[in-house]
Amino acid sequence: MAQIPGFNEKKMFGGIGFLINGNMACGVHGNQMIVRLGVEQYEEAVTKSTVKTFDLTGKPMKGWITVAPEGYKSDDDLMSWINQGVAFTQTLPGK
Repeated sequence: MAQIPGFNEKKMFGGIGFLINGNMACGVHGNQMIVRLGVEQYEEAVTKSTVKTFDLTGKPMKGWITVAPEGYKSDDDLMSWINQGVAFTQTLPGK
């Protein structure tokens, strides 16, 4: 991700977030992966057993998910989640 224009990493949510142009694409919270997908991809993703809505405060963040370690165990799975988060985030205006 470091080679993507606008990339930055920042401490967020008690973990680390990976940002593109100031918008979080993905990150880590405990052993969970956080991915920002947007609403359309979110609806499909939450049907998977290893995926849940991202919710730290009691207010679920629609379009954001957490992925349990089993869901990103392989390099292919990990890269798929990262690529989805980056692709969505690149559609957003920079901050």
